[in-house]
Amino acid sequence: MDRIDFDDAEAYEPDAGWRRVALAGDDDVSLEWFEKPPGHSSPMHDHENGQVCLVLAGELTIYTEDEEATLGQYDSVWLDPWESHRVENTGDATAVGLDVFAPGRSFDFWTDRETDD
Repeated sequence: MDRIDFDDAEAYEPDAGWRRVALAGDDDVSLEWFEKPPGHSSPMHDHENGQVCLVLAGELTIYTEDEEATLGQYDSVWLDPWESHRVENTGDATAVGLDVFAPGRSFDFWTDRETDD
């Protein structure tokens, strides 16, 4: 067993107010808690990992190249590996969720990303 205390877990902010916390996981699967302020959107991106996004509080809209889905509390979505997507908080309050990645991944995906800025 590998216990992770939330307050001691590795955390970072890819953008101001968008906080992510690494929870239990390994090379096969990883779990990240996140909070996203109203109006914030991740950039359109893809990755080798399949992803489940579960909303714990608030509202998130998931956009792919062909579809969009607005999720409320306890709703979830599956994103296939390499499926381009972005996640936006389209509600009025901070959204909180869990991302599950298979295979697992580290924070390097966001911290080492190249931007067009």
